[in-house]
Amino acid sequence: MTQQTEYDGDLAATYEEITEHPDRDTQAIAVGLDKMIKAIGHVVMLANLVLIVAIVSQVAMRYALNWNFPKLDEMQWHLYGLVTMFGVSYALVTDSHVRVDLLHMQVSRRAQRIIEVFGILFLLAPFIYLMIDQGYDYFYESYRVNEGSSSATGLPWLWAFKAIIPLSFVLLALAALSRLIHDVHALVQNRPEEREGRSILLVAGVFAATMAVAWVLKFTVETTEEMMVMGMFMTFIGLLFTGFPVAWTLAGTGMIFGFAAWAFDNDLMLWTGLESTFTGLDYLTMGAVVNRVYATMSNAVLVALPMFIFMGLMLDESGVAERLMTAMTRLFGTVRGGLAITVTLIGIVLAASTGIVGASVVLLGVLSLPTMMQNKYSKTLATGTIAASGTLGILIPPSIMLVIMADQMALSVGDLFMAAMLPGVLLGSLYLGYIFLIAMINREAAPVPEGATRPDWAAVKEVMLAVLPPLGLILAVLGSIFMGITTPTEASGVGAIGATLLAVMYRKLTLQKLWNVCKATFNSTAYIFAIFLGATVFSFVLRELGGDEFIEHLIGSTGLGATGTIIFILFICFLLGFFLDWIEITLIVLPLMGPVVSGLGLDIPGFGVLDDPALIWFVILVAVTLQTSFLTPPVGFSLFYLKGVCPPEVKLTDIYKGVVPFVLLQLLCLAMIFIWPALTTWLPSVAY
Repeated sequence: MTQQTEYDGDLAATYEEITEHPDRDTQAIAVGLDKMIKAIGHVVMLANLVLIVAIVSQVAMRYALNWNFPKLDEMQWHLYGLVTMFGVSYALVTDSHVRVDLLHMQVSRRAQRIIEVFGILFLLAPFIYLMIDQGYDYFYESYRVNEGSSSATGLPWLWAFKAIIPLSFVLLALAALSRLIHDVHALVQNRPEEREGRSILLVAGVFAATMAVAWVLKFTVETTEEMMVMGMFMTFIGLLFTGFPVAWTLAGTGMIFGFAAWAFDNDLMLWTGLESTFTGLDYLTMGAVVNRVYATMSNAVLVALPMFIFMGLMLDESGVAERLMTAMTRLFGTVRGGLAITVTLIGIVLAASTGIVGASVVLLGVLSLPTMMQNKYSKTLATGTIAASGTLGILIPPSIMLVIMADQMALSVGDLFMAAMLPGVLLGSLYLGYIFLIAMINREAAPVPEGATRPDWAAVKEVMLAVLPPLGLILAVLGSIFMGITTPTEASGVGAIGATLLAVMYRKLTLQKLWNVCKATFNSTAYIFAIFLGATVFSFVLRELGGDEFIEHLIGSTGLGATGTIIFILFICFLLGFFLDWIEITLIVLPLMGPVVSGLGLDIPGFGVLDDPALIWFVILVAVTLQTSFLTPPVGFSLFYLKGVCPPEVKLTDIYKGVVPFVLLQLLCLAMIFIWPALTTWLPSVAY
């Protein structure tokens, strides 16, 4: 399972030990570092609120007063860069990272600590050193020439913004040091409870097996560069199964193979029997990563990321879903399968107004699963409906996945949002059709609730009153994008303030809830951005090794033709979804496939308007495919989100069985989009 976790238990236990044993100065330093980094994080995360105000002010002044302030544009991505870069160290201290937990959760806590120590020393530390050293040079050169904005009306002192890079990595180094101290101290203590679980040999064996596969695969390639590309992917996969955070596994793998390329370039690896290379990779060329990191932290498109996350989390706090559940349950109470239909409809509404899968699945599970169990719904139908409906948010706009895909593929966010609308509605409709059909065929799977009354006009009115506020928010966000009133980034800020106003209107907003939303937004943005950092190093080294050409040649050599190649790529993404989540696939695999698809000469209808309809169609196909990654074991995010709120009588096997029909429906939707590409390209063409 790949998951985001946050453990403060170790820190609390350590603090108790220090209180009892004040002579443990080293541990006191670690706890002090933790507190300092968290304190800095708690201050920096409030910049998201300033970011919301800046975005909304910009839109308001432009349309209300016809004023335009270019400085506000730059202030937005300055704030975004500040929050994300400083958030990474906060995520490390709180262990809020994405990791592949298949083996990690089985081994003992002692084994986990050993893995973390080795990971920090050999994967994370080299990356931190590179970014501090080269980042300081990058900043100093900017400071030396007193670099300002490239725009005459922009913000001065651009060098101050670039100083964030070395400063944030110094903070990350302190966070890594703190983790090391905690782990080493616990290893020295060697407590019996920390030895409970499987041995570290389990992880070592799987890694060794992966490396053995890499050794066999090396005989299928011709050059040293191709061997290194293959080895780079296999090493990354092997290290993933150790459970070390994906972000730093990516960064560390890139650093290791960057050093290996330098060694091959300088004839230091002749003892291996392999030929030398001419990649040009060395410490100075690796410094180019700093500029790429700067480009990511100053990316105006990605500013929408924390805003949409904030919007989704705040909407979940507003009580909108509870009102919808109450009203729709009354409306569909006498319909067989009515509760499941209600869950799906609310899932669609939440998807179009939040885009946060975890929050949607948990919320739907908490609100509906006890009622469905009480009314003797089939466990498989109930859990499958909740998991699948909550996952719609990754496809139906505004989707953070589509924002990242647009950035990686150099496409318009608005185009992708519009392209995903019909597929999203189609998938939701397939879910509704399946539920209605299964309720008619198997009446015991979805019985009519006991005591249900026939709906009246009062029930209809209640539904209208419940659905209008989120519908208004959806229209404000998506409507403003589709009509060209705002950019997706500006719309994300409008959505964030709109969700906050809904919480105020429903009297659900308190300072504690606002703090919790800010903290969750900060954490989520940080661990996603950490993967951006790791992927930047990984993809840079991969491309310098000729990875793009190798992948393109590998796929082209299959001889499957244009249609067969697309099917082959989607099949690979589907298989990867069993073990990786959408973030890694989007950042690593998708950009490599873009040139391949563009070179196939596909005749996809753009209706004389769209510049690259084939690429838009392909990205939506991948997005629908990645829907399955949330529902397919063993990784399946949604499966474990739901299991966390299930009553004891609902087993994980019930959830596995329940999602199978919905995965098949996702594949059916994928086939329909593949056969009729206009489902993705017609709406964007009409909008323009």
